[in-house]
Amino acid sequence: MVINVKLTNLLAYSSLVVRRVSHLGKHHGDFPYQLLLSKPTPLFHHKKQIQTVVPSTSTKNVTVPVENTPTADSLVRLDLEGLYEDIREGLSETQPELKLIAQYYFNGEGKAIRPVITMCMARAINFHLDQNTPYVLQKQKKIAQIAEMIHTASLVHDDVIDVADSRRSRPSVNIVWGQRKSIIAGDFILAMASKMLARLQNKQVIILLSQVLADLVQGEFMQLGARENKDERFAHYSEKTFKKTASLIAYSCQAVSVLSGADSTLQAVAFQYGRQIGMAFQLVDDLLDFIATSAQLGKPVAADLRLGLATAPVLFAAQKFSELNPLILRRFQEPGDAETAFRLVLRSDGLQRTKDLAHQYCNDAVTQIAQLTPSPYQQALVTLAHQLLHRMK
Repeated sequence: MVINVKLTNLLAYSSLVVRRVSHLGKHHGDFPYQLLLSKPTPLFHHKKQIQTVVPSTSTKNVTVPVENTPTADSLVRLDLEGLYEDIREGLSETQPELKLIAQYYFNGEGKAIRPVITMCMARAINFHLDQNTPYVLQKQKKIAQIAEMIHTASLVHDDVIDVADSRRSRPSVNIVWGQRKSIIAGDFILAMASKMLARLQNKQVIILLSQVLADLVQGEFMQLGARENKDERFAHYSEKTFKKTASLIAYSCQAVSVLSGADSTLQAVAFQYGRQIGMAFQLVDDLLDFIATSAQLGKPVAADLRLGLATAPVLFAAQKFSELNPLILRRFQEPGDAETAFRLVLRSDGLQRTKDLAHQYCNDAVTQIAQLTPSPYQQALVTLAHQLLHRMK
């Protein structure tokens, strides 16, 4: 049975082309964006491979997953059983109203994408290292739980900053309880997540997930401003996207690899997979803001423009239509700005270039995970990249 699974995965990966990507980037936290990964793999003959801040914009297809391959969600469903109940329990020892607010978004209706990726990475790394200790797996489950708490706390704070009136088809916390109490509740969720993190008693893991908290704050602050120099805008956007979205996935993936006993090279594989998938995830969201319906998004179309945000499609479009530059600088705040920007984006190649870039991030994520021993969990992480791109169709 195991031999058949490994053979199936080997055939699935045989069409993946490993590319050498040019140097670009800077250090971030303990791991640089530019990471040299030279670990041999039975699937490919690797030359030295360098991952970059922004990958090339080749449009080669992400490896198509093997038919009937189990999804990441189905493979780790038992690992995440009771996820939200455990989180609510961890937030229960406080004043009744604070408890109610803090637990509001943990009603089991979230997609739990970050915990799913985290646990699937944990299982894939464990398989690669032949790590079967239940104690290690329990700690890895705690990382998934902490990741979901950090993410949800950021949503609470985002809803206050954006003055959002709904979240997941329900009134937002700030609408129900007001801004001040919502901010405090978000802080409380982060405090309890930090307490759970400290209980893991692993210094490196604590440092990694503490970096996520720092990144979230810095990313949110970066989002409040725009670069006057148009040549710096995409770099600003990419760094902000990493800090606000990809950092949590990247460092959570690295943290579970640390708990498995992975060396620095294997940790880098886990980190880079999470980083590339996180960047692709945000690019797809940015694209859908222009091409999906309100029902599909669960929020108004072009919501980012109305929030004053210049995302990838807009920044690409501005390279063709210079009249977008003053609109970006004033954050689309004058009457008609958002509508004008929306029309110009649709007339430009901004949507296609955003799609191509998301595609390449997914390619690079698959290249990373291909370095692990073939397993159902490894293949599921490839399938996840394929599913992410499918959302753009």
